Amino acid sequence: MRKPTKASNSTSSSAADDAVSLHTNPGETEAFPLLHDDDAPELNLDSLDDLPPVYSDAVDSPPSAARSAPYPAFRKDANTGAEVYLRDELQQPAALESFIRSVATIPPRPYLRVVGTHTASRKKSDGKTEKKTVTDFAVSVEMTPYLYSAAQYGRSWTQLRTVDNAEKVRRGTSLKKRAPGSQQDIEVGGGPKPSLEEWCHRYCASHTGLRCFALKREMTGFDFLRVKEQLHALVRSTNYRGRLDVHMVTNDATVEVYNDARINRWRFTSWIQWLFYLTLMFIFSWPYLFFRTKRWEVAVAEWPFSRMAANGQREYVSISEDQLYNMWGRAVLRAVLEKRQCVLDQADLARAQEPDPSFESGHSAVDGAINLFRAGIGAMNEVNRQLGWGADEF
Repeated sequence: MRKPTKASNSTSSSAADDAVSLHTNPGETEAFPLLHDDDAPELNLDSLDDLPPVYSDAVDSPPSAARSAPYPAFRKDANTGAEVYLRDELQQPAALESFIRSVATIPPRPYLRVVGTHTASRKKSDGKTEKKTVTDFAVSVEMTPYLYSAAQYGRSWTQLRTVDNAEKVRRGTSLKKRAPGSQQDIEVGGGPKPSLEEWCHRYCASHTGLRCFALKREMTGFDFLRVKEQLHALVRSTNYRGRLDVHMVTNDATVEVYNDARINRWRFTSWIQWLFYLTLMFIFSWPYLFFRTKRWEVAVAEWPFSRMAANGQREYVSISEDQLYNMWGRAVLRAVLEKRQCVLDQADLARAQEPDPSFESGHSAVDGAINLFRAGIGAMNEVNRQLGWGADEF
């Protein structure tokens, strides 16, 4: 993931102002039942069905909900997965609302990331000392599979909502602000907030030259601090002495719809961006684009990891934070000791539950060399545990 679960979004007047669930939960057999204990689910290593599904399993399976945007993106950021759309048809209120509801059914891709670094110093040829940051390990675990109660059916608790009046966001402005009169509304009980349909009408009715309607996807109901403490303790148990950072990274979190203006096309064209960077013209263009572009950041697709039940207890869509830690702890520890920089997958999870396989090639010299190599690695890890590793080098 951390944040409390909030209400959701819809144009129905019978429910709360704009609450709508994007996935139903019929009574089929679930891949993960609701769990409330702290034990890790039992893994049957002979069957991949018992391992947590990777994200591609959820995408490639035929769920009832939409899994891809109805239009190709004008641009998708290679690092964050943020998508930009420039299409004339999305400047109509009904089409825009339908599009936002469709892309809200696509999950964000949150990652738990454990990174260890230390500072190394070395002398240059001119006698000066140069310091650089060395990454000892960078291990990630994707959280997307645990946002589904049954990934093969595309079932989750995701909800689409619009922002509350008291939330400070861009509401057709370049700067963040609350709704007019929201402070007074809080004191007298609060007024109704605009629905998604109303926000789409406001956006499409705007005469501003550059405008953007944004959807934010986020995971909610995840106790990140608890898992962070557990992972900190796990890595420090290896006597690691470097700088340790445990944080969340969320990809595919933003969808932005721009009006199809020439300047909007230029701002997302790679060679024009590089031209402005190299000539330093971005110093002038960035303030112009920032204040000229009016943004509607009013739609949020929430994907709960957990939520509060009617009895006041937390219920989980798949597994709890402790079960997540118990499931992945060995794999994370093994990857840290191997100083890997990777996203862990099912193979890593299975490998962490099994003893190291023996290697017998039938050639005594080869077998002896490999066993000696493995023994050396084990000895180095044990020495690191006792004497410490990853400290700054001066």
